Amino acid sequence: MMSPRRAVGAGDRTLREHLVATAERMIAERGTAGLTVRAIAREAGVADGVLYNHFANKEELLGHALRARADTIMRGLGPLPAAGTGTVGDNLRVYVRHGLTLHNGLLPALAGLIAQPDVLVQFAALSGGGGGWRQRLAAYLRAERNLGRLAPGARVEAATSMIVGACHEPVLSALFQGGGVAQPLPPDAVDDLVTVVLDGLTAR
Repeated sequence: MMSPRRAVGAGDRTLREHLVATAERMIAERGTAGLTVRAIAREAGVADGVLYNHFANKEELLGHALRARADTIMRGLGPLPAAGTGTVGDNLRVYVRHGLTLHNGLLPALAGLIAQPDVLVQFAALSGGGGGWRQRLAAYLRAERNLGRLAPGARVEAATSMIVGACHEPVLSALFQGGGVAQPLPPDAVDDLVTVVLDGLTAR
């Protein structure tokens, strides 16, 4: 008889963690289009109704799985630079490349969620802490301003929005054009973006 707290292949994870990990793997392999509770349950080795013992609905599970997918992509990118190290320009280039890679990595999942806004609401709620890429970018710029490497009145929130928007744009274009992969931003475009941002931030 299957344990109520474990499933085949769950190892040392709780059943809830196993379900999230299973859904994340399926998102990475197939995207989210057509992903059903039955498919996730069968892949996890549990009965269909077990998911509802741990999640209010499919949208909550997929929100957690999408958050886990974003975390997995970020771990594979290496550390983000700390304030006060290197140059601000070089550091921002790293942040931009991280953002582009993260958003492109999530594109297959996002493509199937346009008609499922509740999943995106769940994902946004789970991304509201200080560990997300956007929050870390804003914190980095504030720290550089506090160190005096940016102008005292530098509007770091506006700069953060500019960089985030530039990283969103290739993904949005691919979604609207029905593509599964965003066109990579050329290196000189990354340089241009950083230059435009710093022209408004660098201490004179």
